[in-house]
Amino acid sequence: MATQPAPAPFLDMKDYSSAARRYWWTITPIGLAALGYAMVQVASMPLPSMLQVLGGAAIAAVVGLFPVRIPNTKTSIAGGEIFIFLMLLLFGASAAVLAAAFEGTVGSWRTSKRWTSRLGTPAMAAIAMSACAGAFEAIRPLVEPNGIGTAPMLAALIALALCYFAANTLLTSMLIALKTRSPVTPLTWLRRMGWIGLAYATWASLAGLLYLSFQQFGLPVLLVAIPVIAMFLTTLHSHFERREADERHVQELKESESRFHSAFTHAAIGMALVTTDGRFLQANKAFCDMLGRAAPDLLAGRMNTLLNIGDLANFQGLVSRLAGGEIPSAQVEVRGRHRDGSDVWMALSLSLARDWQIKAHNLIVQAQDITARRRAEAELYHNAYHDSLTQLANRTHFHEQLNRAIARVQRHPEQRFAVMYLDFDRFKVVNDSLGHKAGDQLLVQLGGRLMSMVRPTDLVARLGGDEFAILMEDLERERDAIELTERIQKGLERPFDLNGMEVSVTASIGITFSANGYQSADQIIRDADIAMYKAKSRGKAQFAIFDASLHQHVAAQLKLETELRRALAVGHIRLDYQPIYTLADRKLVGFEALARWHHPDRGLLLPESFIPLGEETGLIVPLGEFVLVEACRQLAAWHAERGDATLRMSVNVSGLQLMNRGFPARVRAALASAGLEPKCLTLEVTESVLMEGVENALPGLMELRRMGVMLSIDDFGTGYSSLSYLARLPIDALKIDRSFIEDMERDGERNEIVKAIFKLGQALSKQVVAEGIETGEQLSLLQELGCEFGQGYLLARPMDAEHAGNIASHAPRGGAVTA
Repeated sequence: MATQPAPAPFLDMKDYSSAARRYWWTITPIGLAALGYAMVQVASMPLPSMLQVLGGAAIAAVVGLFPVRIPNTKTSIAGGEIFIFLMLLLFGASAAVLAAAFEGTVGSWRTSKRWTSRLGTPAMAAIAMSACAGAFEAIRPLVEPNGIGTAPMLAALIALALCYFAANTLLTSMLIALKTRSPVTPLTWLRRMGWIGLAYATWASLAGLLYLSFQQFGLPVLLVAIPVIAMFLTTLHSHFERREADERHVQELKESESRFHSAFTHAAIGMALVTTDGRFLQANKAFCDMLGRAAPDLLAGRMNTLLNIGDLANFQGLVSRLAGGEIPSAQVEVRGRHRDGSDVWMALSLSLARDWQIKAHNLIVQAQDITARRRAEAELYHNAYHDSLTQLANRTHFHEQLNRAIARVQRHPEQRFAVMYLDFDRFKVVNDSLGHKAGDQLLVQLGGRLMSMVRPTDLVARLGGDEFAILMEDLERERDAIELTERIQKGLERPFDLNGMEVSVTASIGITFSANGYQSADQIIRDADIAMYKAKSRGKAQFAIFDASLHQHVAAQLKLETELRRALAVGHIRLDYQPIYTLADRKLVGFEALARWHHPDRGLLLPESFIPLGEETGLIVPLGEFVLVEACRQLAAWHAERGDATLRMSVNVSGLQLMNRGFPARVRAALASAGLEPKCLTLEVTESVLMEGVENALPGLMELRRMGVMLSIDDFGTGYSSLSYLARLPIDALKIDRSFIEDMERDGERNEIVKAIFKLGQALSKQVVAEGIETGEQLSLLQELGCEFGQGYLLARPMDAEHAGNIASHAPRGGAVTA
């Protein structure tokens, strides 16, 4: 038989049965061990957290000084469970165990002088809370508010409270039953004291709501809530202790009022008591500091005089509704007037309080300084609707204002507007030559100059890149928009200073008017953009006004683009070849490959009808690659038929192809696929394209020249070539533009130009090829000038591969152009 532990000298267990002693000596050490473990855990917390846990436990203990005795038992309960559950939510199970033990210790010391109770009660509370809090912590991640609402967490907390009540009740009642040798009836105990479980569930709900309020509003909520909770607990105690004297009730109310006054005075948020006509009755330090005013100055004034006049009507309207009983509370954000004259944004929470002595309504005003939040919101709004570089309106803001202008015109047709779409003609050159930093600097200066030329009511926006737009509202006449466009063009004549370098730009401007009956901003931007491209097609520094014919042109171009894509895919593009001859003895030296489009509806289309479209849409790249590959393949076939490789092939190259870093590799691949030597291929680049992007094109040209491919400038004489560039470029030949050949006549000016080009070619060691030879006189003049090579209708028209092959087969061997 097991021996019982000898009771300590201070433990009075005379009335304990043997079973009760064994139970007490089993439960108490376990509970004290649980308490010790909780204390170790709390001690390991960061100092601020540890102090807050001890503070919360102390509050629970203080509440435990005012217990309610459970009828027919020696057990007491207090409202400290609110704070115990709050400690659990804020700091975890160990904090709750410590608070529960503190509350149990204080309650047992007040109600009993026996050490068995003073030790056993907190031990049992520690055991019960350890078990229940541990279970709650295990499921907490599943119920913590994270987008699923607060109800699951509150339900779990209430379940914890009921379990804690049941565990504590069973542990305590078991000891009482063993002491009195009564039957063990757990269900009877729980039913008899079920009201306590309801109280625990209520306290758990309050704790949960406090925790959620703390999560949202911070510590001030707890400071304000403490006296409110104290008042609630005082009311509960008075319900069970009606026999206490009225003096005690008065004292408790005074203590509660003192605590509330302390919380009011020292609250971190601004709090004030104000009459409905705006007189201050009381205001705490936080409220005074928020407006930079001393308490006497604030109390001597009125609430209405401390608000921005723009917010006064809204505030007074809410006060009137509160006083009239229409609404129980109100929230509003207003601007308070700081003593230094600045605005302080305040979030006010207004509720009604009755002064029972004078039977009047007063306002409880809670104020939080939200100036920083409002400034951040204003900055976010600005960033959302303004371009970060130029600080002009961005595309989103411009679209919103356009839609607003459309709606306004629909209501008032006489209030017309115009939209201008601007694209700067030389911006890419600045970006490529001076760098993106200089390009950004130019955009900023462009935006500033545009703003200086428009009316204050006009809206200037940067839509992206170098594209700007202007919205002119309240337009009296359409001529006003045209005059603004002319002012802009004139204003852009003054150069821009980019770090000491003067840069000039021009703008292509498209204009459209509200008279076109627009329904959306997208339609306006589309039509203004179409008009801008029409202006750009006319040259630099031009403007164009949108009309319906532009729509038809764009629709036709879009259709043609779609058809060109399909033609490339299904093989409707084929090549014709125009022979190139020596002019002295008419020997065939090669061919120029020319693209032809066999359109299913429009018949044969020549390059001038679709090559510009290909350049604009980027389709020129796959088109040019097809021409290159097919021309190389065809030349290789003719070489095989002739038995020699003297003939050459000339292929036109677009600017987009030339600027592509991978273009030399594609040329090498096309030559390798056909089995051609690079010297058999001549690539022709128009002079204007070459001069516009010479710096970017130079690396690729050098690589092609090292590869052995011949390079020729096409349409020479039309692109204002610099002699220094001609000397630097790895060019083998100059092809005189047909416009000079067409106008040649004896002793004519054009004749002298051709002669000068020929002499220039000789001086630079470049071959000279004349194109567009159509008359015998032109041929004779060229022969007299000593021009070596030429092509044109007089010599041979462009022809399909079969006819060109026949000419190649019968031409003398060895007539090729020498590099």
